[in-house]
Amino acid sequence: MALMGGSGGAGATSSAKGANDAEGGAKGSRKRAGGAATEIEAGGRTVRLSHPDKVYFPERGFTKLDVAQYYLAVGDGIVRALHDRPTTLERYPDGVTGESFFQKRAPKNKPDWLPTAHITFPSGRSADEICPTELAAVLWAANLGCLTFHPWPVRRDRPDHPDELRIDLDPQPGTDYADAVRAAHELHALLDELGLRGWPKTSGGRGLHVYVPIEPRWTFTEVRRAAITLGRELARRMPDQVTTAWWKEERGTRVFVDYNQMARDRTIASAYSVRPRPQATVSAPLRWDELDDAEPLDFDLATMPARYAERGDVHADMADHAFGLEPVFALAERDAELGDLPYPPDHPKMPGEPTRVQPSRARH
Repeated sequence: MALMGGSGGAGATSSAKGANDAEGGAKGSRKRAGGAATEIEAGGRTVRLSHPDKVYFPERGFTKLDVAQYYLAVGDGIVRALHDRPTTLERYPDGVTGESFFQKRAPKNKPDWLPTAHITFPSGRSADEICPTELAAVLWAANLGCLTFHPWPVRRDRPDHPDELRIDLDPQPGTDYADAVRAAHELHALLDELGLRGWPKTSGGRGLHVYVPIEPRWTFTEVRRAAITLGRELARRMPDQVTTAWWKEERGTRVFVDYNQMARDRTIASAYSVRPRPQATVSAPLRWDELDDAEPLDFDLATMPARYAERGDVHADMADHAFGLEPVFALAERDAELGDLPYPPDHPKMPGEPTRVQPSRARH
């Protein structure tokens, strides 16, 4: 299914309708077009889409309706990525050129059928976050201007025990996607040596994310330690290309393994999420053999539906696996003398954590 890339308005409505007709109604259907609102069916529920012709991506002409139709096209994939996970909404009610905010707490007007999970923030405060379990929840959030979904690496029945180890390969200034790919290949080899398997995806920008499904037996602190261990080993193998240095002044022109993405309340844009960039790129799940030929700009609102229609969700089998982290913790013992690394600034001071003073300031 392909989406339009035109200038919005009536053209956007009719083009999105044509894209939906090509879908054959398998994922959902637009019941009423024109006027101030549109209704979309998904999984037996009807979701109201207000102001469907509002332009969200001026550079490409994509509208709110185009975003909703995109999520219809990749429905099974986005639901798999979010299913039963406490999820923060990154909202752009007036499109990517307007104001934005992250919504962690479930809106008071959420539908009764949308479940929530009670999660605890590093501050000790807590909140109920939405946990999408069906496509209608994604469309409901899209109507609120949500472009990017940020799910926790936990399920709502075990909110303190991650079931995904997420490795964020973040190219620093002077590096790019190709550098992230080289790091990802070495990470792939490392995971193989440890008896683990990772599933890579683009971030929607220059970076790459690699997810390892794990048994939900460990705490955030322990899984973060596993991320640090993998990052340190990767940096040991590629010292001129990879770093775990928390302070930007120490990273150089290397790919940063952002281990703190496994700290509590730190999240990564989900697979298939639309990113708030002018080009309307999306976070695209990939197979390992696709990394070298892929480019982040290859995957956007217009191109991903066709890819999905042809190949389906290439990460669908993640749900069939849950690995133990014992091999990583065994590797961590070798680095025990290195200690911990700094937490994000919004976290309370943790036992054994080094100072959070920027090195150049500490010297003075």
